[in-house]
Amino acid sequence: QELRPKSLDIKQEELGDMVEKEMASTSEAIEDAVRRIEEMMSQARSESSGVKLEVNERILNSCTDLMKAIRLLVMTSTNLQKEIVESGRGAATTQEFYAKNSRWTEGLISASKAVGWGATQLVESADRVVLHTGKYEELIVCSHEIAASTAQLVAASKVKAEKSSRNLSRLQECSRNVNEMAANVVASTKSGQEQIEEKDTMDFSGMSLIKLKKEEMETQVKVLELEKRLEGERVRLGELRKQHYALAGTYDAAEDGEAKPAPAPRRGILKKPPLAQKP
Repeated sequence: QELRPKSLDIKQEELGDMVEKEMASTSEAIEDAVRRIEEMMSQARSESSGVKLEVNERILNSCTDLMKAIRLLVMTSTNLQKEIVESGRGAATTQEFYAKNSRWTEGLISASKAVGWGATQLVESADRVVLHTGKYEELIVCSHEIAASTAQLVAASKVKAEKSSRNLSRLQECSRNVNEMAANVVASTKSGQEQIEEKDTMDFSGMSLIKLKKEEMETQVKVLELEKRLEGERVRLGELRKQHYALAGTYDAAEDGEAKPAPAPRRGILKKPPLAQKP
């Protein structure tokens, strides 16, 4: 008894109640997530503008679509779960069915918790991103976690479901939709991050004349360093090609039994393109 996992301390007759409570709790978490995203949307519209507002709206809209897909997934999963119990319990009660299939029931509870937790984490990450206190990568990771927990929920439901079940096919369709919406969140997050970083890098409107001159000189230094590095890499590439041609010629001679001159490298291949005029 001492070696049993702590999650099994719950009496088996209580498992049925736990399933219903957990599914209801997951639904409430998703509803709350949708409300919080709507609040974030209105706050973003009042406190930001321009590119930042456009990025925030695009990310939050994709998060809203994902929450709607998750809500439909949980509803379909609940319907399938009821169908499984009704078709499998026979003369037994619902509680007895859950007790008899305790390991399956625990897997269903765990999957449902994972979906609800992922939705909550996604909203918290989105809130931090909108307030510029979080990282875009957090949203991407949360989206991947939601896709994984969705697969876990489908797998747990599929174990006991009939292959011909319409609710099962609907659940699988909902799962594909969740994955698609999660991919949209990742895509909108990455594009938004690039857009914000590009704007921050190229926005010189608030700089003084001295600051601009300093930035200009530092950029010229970087350009010269990169040009020197590029020239060195071109020389290295030329030497590598010479060695490649020499080795290729040696191998040709060894195969034919007579020496063949190594093909000379083409002159134009190492010619540097004209550099842009320096400021």
